[in-house]
Amino acid sequence: MVSEAIFKNQVIQKAWEDPGFKAKLLTDPKEALREALGINLPDHITLKTVEEGSNEFYLVIPPNPSSGVMKTDVTTLGSW
Repeated sequence: MVSEAIFKNQVIQKAWEDPGFKAKLLTDPKEALREALGINLPDHITLKTVEEGSNEFYLVIPPNPSSGVMKTDVTTLGSW
């Protein structure tokens, strides 16, 4: 199984190298991953892709562990 950090780096590298993949990743990220990498995400998973500008930084706040939704609940997919 590929770690999340390695997977993200691979996707970012591919987006930098392949303008078509990058465009698809920004408009339909689940389909882009399926077509290019053979990764199928379940329908209940929402995937959002944004492109940072040189003067922007996005901070993603994960679910609070006390909310009952743990990261391991969504990363145990066979397709990851």
